[in-house]
Amino acid sequence: MDPEELQLRVLRLLGDNPQLSQRQLARELGLSVGKTHYAVRSVLERGWIKLENFSHASDKRRYLYQLTPAGVREKTRLAYRHLQRKRAEHERLMAEIDALRAEVEAAEPGGEPAADEAGDEAERPGTPPTPPGP
Repeated sequence: MDPEELQLRVLRLLGDNPQLSQRQLARELGLSVGKTHYAVRSVLERGWIKLENFSHASDKRRYLYQLTPAGVREKTRLAYRHLQRKRAEHERLMAEIDALRAEVEAAEPGGEPAADEAGDEAERPGTPPTPPGP
C-alpha cells in the first residue's frame, strides 16, 4: 500500500471511528501496531488529526482522534487522487481484457476455446460435462 493510500485509510477509519485504539486501527488496516503508530504519527504531525483524552474511558491513556478541518480537506484530496488512480487502473484492465477477448475470438470463431484446449472440463470434479456443439 502506498503512503497516500495508507494516509487515506487512516483518515477514513479515524473519521468514522475516532475512539479506535491503535491496536484496533492496526487490525482494520492489516498492519502491525508499530507501522500503524508511524502512520498515525504522520497524520498527526501534518495537523490532519488531533488527540483528545477519551474522558469516558476507564483507561485515561485512551485518546479520541479528531479530524481537523485540514484533515477533512486532505482526506477529500487523497480520495480524489485515489479515485483517479483507480480509474486509470480500470482503464488499463479494460484495455487488457479487450485485447485478450480479441485474441480468443481470433483463435476460435465461436469466441470460446474448445473443451480440450481449455482443459478437459468433464474430468473436473463437480463440473457438469459440456454438451456437444451443433
